[in-house]
Amino acid sequence: MKLDYENYPVIAAVRSDADFEVAISSEVQTVFLLKSNIIEVESLAKRAHEKGKLLFLHVDFVDGLSKDAAGVRYLSTKGIDGIISTRTGVISAAKEVGITCIQRFFMVDSRSVDTALEALKQSKADLIEIMPALAYKSITKMKNSVATPIIAGGLIEFKEEVYSALSAGASMISTGKKELWVD
Repeated sequence: MKLDYENYPVIAAVRSDADFEVAISSEVQTVFLLKSNIIEVESLAKRAHEKGKLLFLHVDFVDGLSKDAAGVRYLSTKGIDGIISTRTGVISAAKEVGITCIQRFFMVDSRSVDTALEALKQSKADLIEIMPALAYKSITKMKNSVATPIIAGGLIEFKEEVYSALSAGASMISTGKKELWVD
């Protein structure tokens, strides 16, 4: 299964077991697991796949996992569909083992876009996530500078914000707001 952002632009961003259950039973295609541990990764991936969902794991928030190439190689054997990280080295390691990777960037000032573009040249991430999603100018500037699909994440609470982020150039949005996990 591949990311289908034309038909499924909303991604469930989950931090708890209860939200994971809601997400895999929802209409979303993709789940971002933002808190986990190395013991549960394989069973969570299996449960997500049984429900027809893609599972992306935020490597920076996996308890018990080294945030380096060895950690990424370990995860590649656990059935996940991809990883998320802010770390350029982790993204590069994921590319080397063939894992789909999303590099997360925080847009806090005008220099952030330039810094993100430089990091992306090194990592060659498959997708990028721009946070907060309400940074529409940054989304538009990144979209005009790279061909990499953009996910807008953070602070999305209303459908209008989903549409605004998509209109600014994002391909998808990630949100923890369960009410937005349905069409």
